[in-house]
Amino acid sequence: MPFVSRVQRQSDYSLFPSNTPIVIDNGASYFRIGWAGETDPRVVFRNIVQRPRHKSTGETVTIVGDHDPALLKYFDCTRSGPRSAFDSNVVYQFEIMEYILDFAFDRMGANGSEIDHPVLITECVCNPVHSRSKMAELLFETYGVPSIAYGVDAAFSYKYNEQRGVCDRDGLAICPGFTTSHVIPFIDGEPVYKGCCRTNIGGYHITDYLKQLLSLKYPHHMARFTWEKVEDLKMEHCYIAPDYVSEVQLFQKGAKEAEDKTRCWQLPWIPPPAEERPSDEEIARKAAIKEKQGQRLREMAEAKRSSRINELENELNGLEFLLKQLDQVEECDVASFLSQTGYISKQEIGSALTKVTQSLRKAKGEPKGEQAEIEERTDIATSEKFPLINVPDNMLTPEQLKEKKRQLFLKTTSEGRLRAKQKRHEEELERERRNQQDEVKRLENPELYLEQLHAKYKELSEKVEQRKRLKTNGGHTNGNNLSGGVGRGERLNAAQRERMRLLTTAAFDRGKGEDTFGARDEDWQLYKLMSKDNDDDDDGPDVDEAELARISSRLQEVDPTFIPKSEIGILQTSELPRLRPLTKEDFQIVFGVERFRCPEILFCPNWIGIDQAGLDEMAGVSMRRLPSSGQSLEERLTGSILMTGGSCLFPGMSERLEAGIRMIRPSGSPIRVVRALDPILDAWRGAAAYAAAPQFSTQTFSKMDYYEKGEDWLRNYQLRYTL
Repeated sequence: MPFVSRVQRQSDYSLFPSNTPIVIDNGASYFRIGWAGETDPRVVFRNIVQRPRHKSTGETVTIVGDHDPALLKYFDCTRSGPRSAFDSNVVYQFEIMEYILDFAFDRMGANGSEIDHPVLITECVCNPVHSRSKMAELLFETYGVPSIAYGVDAAFSYKYNEQRGVCDRDGLAICPGFTTSHVIPFIDGEPVYKGCCRTNIGGYHITDYLKQLLSLKYPHHMARFTWEKVEDLKMEHCYIAPDYVSEVQLFQKGAKEAEDKTRCWQLPWIPPPAEERPSDEEIARKAAIKEKQGQRLREMAEAKRSSRINELENELNGLEFLLKQLDQVEECDVASFLSQTGYISKQEIGSALTKVTQSLRKAKGEPKGEQAEIEERTDIATSEKFPLINVPDNMLTPEQLKEKKRQLFLKTTSEGRLRAKQKRHEEELERERRNQQDEVKRLENPELYLEQLHAKYKELSEKVEQRKRLKTNGGHTNGNNLSGGVGRGERLNAAQRERMRLLTTAAFDRGKGEDTFGARDEDWQLYKLMSKDNDDDDDGPDVDEAELARISSRLQEVDPTFIPKSEIGILQTSELPRLRPLTKEDFQIVFGVERFRCPEILFCPNWIGIDQAGLDEMAGVSMRRLPSSGQSLEERLTGSILMTGGSCLFPGMSERLEAGIRMIRPSGSPIRVVRALDPILDAWRGAAAYAAAPQFSTQTFSKMDYYEKGEDWLRNYQLRYTL
């Protein structure tokens, strides 16, 4: 990869004389610093600063450039992300710039805060004077630099390649950088800044666009798409298509050539272990363990049941003994005797005795019929213990009247309970009788019986559903057998509609003449007709629904494939989608159209919402801005077009740029597009060669010059690149 950091601290700083300049290529992506006259920079790192807190001590630390991901477990980076000193390609955060310069000079081997070497630092084209003055103030005041010189990185790269015969003295320098792209015309070896053109798009936007596309395409692997990884994928796989439309159509057709251009990134994946069928010995062992556990549970349940029976028998014996003692106690001493036992009356003791007897029979598993007979006899015996019910009220005291009301309430409750039990007993007998009849029919002809049972179930289910729809909306549907939104009057059944009619008629008749309602006994029958208790639907549980439940239960017994309609909807809604096991293909990131779609924004910035010109159009705009332009000059400029900067490393860049410029130039115009020898380091190498020249000191300005001439003097400061 071209972007490699070198941050090892240098040890030969003191060996260089004080007149040896320090060369800094202050790029928006990477920071490079070294000595003048050398071929490579000494220190290279990313131009970012991060200030996380230590998790244990809470101390804020400063991390400049790249950091080891293994160290992140000791720091809390959630509140402090990477920050840059640049806005587009202009330095505006000089607090961050100071952290970067501190780290850079320390890596160069400087021991103190004073830097006694001249500094040549690169800047963007037409850098604002405010940024220039703040940078000069920082270098002069903080580091004590004796002199400074500013130069454009693209101009140094063009001059470096011109000296090696790659380009001519007249030409265009096209520099697609990290956050911006520039086109600079050169005439007689000097840049003409009046003809420069800039677009706010660069490698940062390509990486961000690729990250967005991959995140949308593979949302389950978003954590894998870190900025550093996407940057590497961009530089490794992306390319510039010669004709974007033809390239897209190629992938759309799925041709063999498109498959050859597709790349795949395999994420880490461990195949799941194959499930082997357990052996017979394993099955037998698990069955034995299961049987042993079941036997243990049965023994525990039996022990618990025996303990419960013993407790109930002891309680029953105690209550019987208490009743025998109560019979021997005189009437006047009953209250004091009961106060010691915790019971209020003899009836309460008898009720507790009955409950304990029932619980004991249930614990022993006695037949239900015998238990019901015992309960019935107990209830009858209890109902006979109401002596005050038949006594006239005038013969009772106020306390006895209260007791009579209580006994009357208890008797009514007991009789209602007995009636309910009798009704349940009759329903059980009727159900058993029907089941016996159905069993006889099934044995005579099983197929016919099953067919009749299904038909009856279908008929009753449709009848019940129809009644429910009538209750909901009076029979109105929306065409899909679903309830529609209708008024309240249409949701009433027949009895409710009749009641509403009677109410309306009574209200209407009362306004006519003399009100004689109530004079006849027949008038009071109207209230009974209006009562809601006369609704047929409120008499009790629906007979059809009870029969439907019985038939459904019977069908589940005789037909294993039968599923009630009420459970079909539950099964359909609760059935989870079947998940297939993950395979190797699920962890593959495929690059197809993304390989050339992302770098295409250099020529079509409007794809990501930047309404500016592309690289090929910028070349034409730059030539039209020149103060003195002619056909011969334009031919010389287009005959030597140099591409420099990190974003010109995409394959196919020169061919696409030549084709785009040819479309805006007259037919037959000479067009030659070349790439710099090293688009990444040529800017620093050109600046290092320039600073090593003897005449370099004439292009610098000192701290005294800066304070004497002021900030406005920097507005007109311009470096001469031909010495």
